[in-house]
Amino acid sequence: MSKKEHYQEKIDRYLKQIDEVIAKGPYKADWASLTGMEVPDWFRRAKFGIFIHWGLYSVPAFSNEWYSRKMYEQGTPEYQHHLETYGLHKEFGYKDFIPLFTADAFDPEAWADLFESAGAKYVVPVAEHHDGFQMYASELSDFNAVDMGPKRDIVGELKASLEKRKLLLGVSSHRAEHLWFMGPGRAFDSDVKDPQEPGDFYWPALAEQPEVLEDVCAKPYADEMFLNDWLVRTCELVDRYRPRILYFDWWIQHESYKEHLKKIAAYYYNRGLEWGTPTAICYKHEAMAFGSGIVDIERGKFADSKPYYWQTDTAIGWDSWCYTTGNRYKTGRELVCYLVDVVSKNGNLLLNVGPKADGSFAPEDAKALKEIGAWLKVNGEAVYDSKPWRFAQEGPTKEAEGKFSDGVVDYTPEDFRFTAGNGCIYAICMDCPADGAFTVKSLAANSDHNGSGFQGLIIGVEALGHPQISAGFRQDETGLHVSVPGIASDFPVVLKVRMK
Repeated sequence: MSKKEHYQEKIDRYLKQIDEVIAKGPYKADWASLTGMEVPDWFRRAKFGIFIHWGLYSVPAFSNEWYSRKMYEQGTPEYQHHLETYGLHKEFGYKDFIPLFTADAFDPEAWADLFESAGAKYVVPVAEHHDGFQMYASELSDFNAVDMGPKRDIVGELKASLEKRKLLLGVSSHRAEHLWFMGPGRAFDSDVKDPQEPGDFYWPALAEQPEVLEDVCAKPYADEMFLNDWLVRTCELVDRYRPRILYFDWWIQHESYKEHLKKIAAYYYNRGLEWGTPTAICYKHEAMAFGSGIVDIERGKFADSKPYYWQTDTAIGWDSWCYTTGNRYKTGRELVCYLVDVVSKNGNLLLNVGPKADGSFAPEDAKALKEIGAWLKVNGEAVYDSKPWRFAQEGPTKEAEGKFSDGVVDYTPEDFRFTAGNGCIYAICMDCPADGAFTVKSLAANSDHNGSGFQGLIIGVEALGHPQISAGFRQDETGLHVSVPGIASDFPVVLKVRMK
C-alpha cells in the first residue's frame, strides 16, 4: 500500500466514525440544530484564559508567527532575513527548523504553575498553526512534535499538568489557512516546490492565493480532499485531548468550509455530551450561525456590554503572537484594565503568551502574568463568576470597537467599569485618584423614582485590598462619593458597594 493509499484509508475510516457519532447524537450538521448549544457554565464563570503561540516559528524569532509564509514572499523583510541568516530557500526551508525546535526548557508543570498564579481558569495552546506542524500526537502526518523536533506530546503533557491544578484545556486549530499559506514558495526555486502528497508538511501549498484575506468567497476554494483532511485532523484532536473549548482562526468563514464546519461542530458537541464535558467553539467573522458557538474578536473588543457571552483574544506582545526578538510588550496595568473592560461587557479575555523556542518565557510575559495574578488575588470577586451590571461603564474615555483595535488607552479617575455579584455592585476605577476621592456618577441619589437611574440603598463601601483604610461615603444627586485617604495604586481600584 502506498503512502497516499495508507493516508486515505485512515481518512475514510475516521469519516465513517464522524458520521456515526453525528447520527447517534442530538446535534446534527445543520445550523438549526447547532444553535441549540449552550455556552458552558464554566466559561461564563472563568472570565480569563491563556492563549499560547509556540511552534517552529518560535525558532527564527523574527517578525511574527507568519514567518513560515513571509519567508517565501520575495521582497519581504522575512525573505531577506532568511537568505542572510539561513541561506537559499531550496537548501534551508521552513521544514529545516524542525530539528532546531527541541523544546529543551519546556516544563509543563512550571507552565501550569505560572498560568495558575496568573489567575487563569483555562488554557488554549495552538495545536496546529497555519504552518501545518502539529504540536500533538497524530496518525495523519509525521510532521508533529511527537515524531519530530522535541519528540514530545506538547498538548498532552500540558493537559496533564493543567488538570492537577483544575485548569481546563482548550485547543486552537489554524489548519484551515494551510490550504494556501505556504503557496508563495511555489513562485521560485524553494523546497516548497518539492513533490507533496497528503500528509506531507507543505501540502497542498496552493500557488493560487486569495486576493482579499477576509473575502468569504475568495479563490482558491478548498477541494474535498483538503476539507476531509481538515475535518479529520480536527476530530482527531478533539478525541485525543477532549478540549473544553475549540478555537478557530478566521478562514473557516470561507464558503467552501461551511458544510465541513457544521460537521465538526456537531461531532464536537455530541462528543462533549457523551463525555459529560460541556464544550464550545470560538469563531470569528460570522463564520458560524449566531448562537452555535462563542463570538470571538481578535485584538479588539466591544465598546459596550452585550446580552450574550463573547471572548476577545489578544497578546501581551504588541507586534507578534509568538516570541520574537525586539517585540514590544504591554504592561500589567494595561492588561488588567483590558480584562476589567472586557468582563464588564460580558466578555472573557483569552490572553496570549509566546514562549521562546526552548520553552522558556520572556521576562516581560512572566512579569505581566504575575502582576495580573497579584491583582486578581485581591480583586477576583469582581471578575470571576460576575455578571454585567445595568451599566457597563462611565467616564470620558471612549473605547475603540472591533477587531485589531487594540491600543494604549489613557484612563482618568472618572472612568469606571461595573460588574455585579455576591449581592454587591463592583465599581472599578480605572485610574486611582491621587487624593483618594472617588465619584461614581452612575450611583447618584435619584429623586426621579419613575426614571431609569439608580434607586438602590447603599449600606457600605470598601476598597478591595485596602482593609486598613476606612472608606467613607456619601451619596447625592451628583454621585456616590467615596473617600479612601492615603490610597495609592497603579492598577484599577475596586470599590465594593454593598446593598441593602
